[in-house]
Amino acid sequence: MEKRTLPERPNWRAEAEELGFTFADMGGEPYWDETSAYAFTLRQIEEDLEDPAAELHAMCREAVDRITRDEELMQRMDIPRTHWDFVAASWSRGEPELYGRMDLSYDGKGPAKLLEYNADTPTSLYESASFQWLWFEQQQAAGVLGADCDQFNGLHEALVDRFGQICTPAEEVHFAADAQNPEDYATVEALAWAAREAGLGAHFTDLAQIGLTEEGQFADDQSRVIGTLFKLYPWEDMLRDEFAAHLQSSGTRFIEPPWKALLSNKAILPVLWQMFPDHPNLLPAFFHADMQDALSGGSPAPAIADAFAAAGDMLRAGHVTKPIFSREGAGVTIYENGAAVAETGDASYSHHPMIVQALAALPDFQGFHPVIGAWIVGETCAGIGLREDRARITHNLSRFKPHFIEG
Repeated sequence: MEKRTLPERPNWRAEAEELGFTFADMGGEPYWDETSAYAFTLRQIEEDLEDPAAELHAMCREAVDRITRDEELMQRMDIPRTHWDFVAASWSRGEPELYGRMDLSYDGKGPAKLLEYNADTPTSLYESASFQWLWFEQQQAAGVLGADCDQFNGLHEALVDRFGQICTPAEEVHFAADAQNPEDYATVEALAWAAREAGLGAHFTDLAQIGLTEEGQFADDQSRVIGTLFKLYPWEDMLRDEFAAHLQSSGTRFIEPPWKALLSNKAILPVLWQMFPDHPNLLPAFFHADMQDALSGGSPAPAIADAFAAAGDMLRAGHVTKPIFSREGAGVTIYENGAAVAETGDASYSHHPMIVQALAALPDFQGFHPVIGAWIVGETCAGIGLREDRARITHNLSRFKPHFIEG
């Protein structure tokens, strides 16, 4: 894994604007940054990223199966009690999933470590699936990249196939997001593009315009009843929304299904560590409430005493606290040797329960710290996207970097 300085494509910003990639620059800083790119070997992609990501996803599904059968764990995941059956039933019925993004810390040597799994509402999809592939093709055509180079990017094709698997021919699907957020809109448009290619009907609807009919069905701003809804709206918020009481009775099919409320929840990380201790791609993780003052020399809760004893030295050397519900690094604090050394300053999610996870520091490449997003479509890994920042915690303005395979 190397970071290579490369020439930018002439007029790429004009092309981005024409394609609707209007957020290539944000906040006066580049969001898409092709002044350099990350190079991987095929072995690194296949053995260190692709295969482990697929294995981690399978483990996550095992964890979901366990949680839906355990009321104590459902409570610890902070799922509202009135929706436990709704979430569990969606799993027991085998309601199919669409996609997700695992955030991994990886330095080219491995093993990659799972930091968290946004399995419900991951963005940066358009950049990963489409714009970085366009970059790759154009840079290869220009001779900047060799003819034998490649990119780990089968995202669009995998999404087309997946929509064909989980939907019936010509099924009408509504894609809902915040119409005022260009990144969210680009995400659902990328998905709708794949759905149309799979032969489905695809309609965009603004989240704020979805309402309830007199019959208790959800409908869009044109009063069309929503039979199937992809929503870029996290389940932890939907289950607490004013319309939450109608989620089951509406008859709407949701993509992602309700059981994804467990998988996109950072409380899955302590459950994974409990189920698969010492797995090479996992970090020791615990519920913050169980830690008490253990990190400062006290005793953890009896239920985790043995597990903490095995991981205590690693946690004391470096750990991270995270709210179980948060986005873009909000509420994350990094500790080293008992002292806080990095935080985002965004406490908007910090009222939620917290977890403690051992630190897997992001590598340093020319003063930037990349995190790898491994994209899962269905149950397999279909590509990666990278974001980097000078800060140690990735946030909403961190730069997106293209990648290629060489060797």
